[in-house]
Amino acid sequence: MLVLSRKLNQAIMIGDDVRIVVVSVDRDTVKLGIEAPRSIPVHRSEVYEEIQKTNRAAAGEPASPVAETPRVAELDPGPRSIAAKRPQR
Repeated sequence: MLVLSRKLNQAIMIGDDVRIVVVSVDRDTVKLGIEAPRSIPVHRSEVYEEIQKTNRAAAGEPASPVAETPRVAELDPGPRSIAAKRPQR
């Protein structure tokens, strides 16, 4: 992990598009301003973790009703089975 020291109103650049500025410092709280293109998602870590948890839960659910249909082997063959079509001797 890279650790940098910054003072009030000083910035850190990440690549060419992301700028992080120290907006205020108060006892145990530091407020950061983040300038980034809309194409780069920016979240607090607790929000990001909740998004990931929701995505994982959604991935475990069936994608469509087709996934809930029974397999062919579970269906009752009924009168169309091969045994029903054989001639009696």
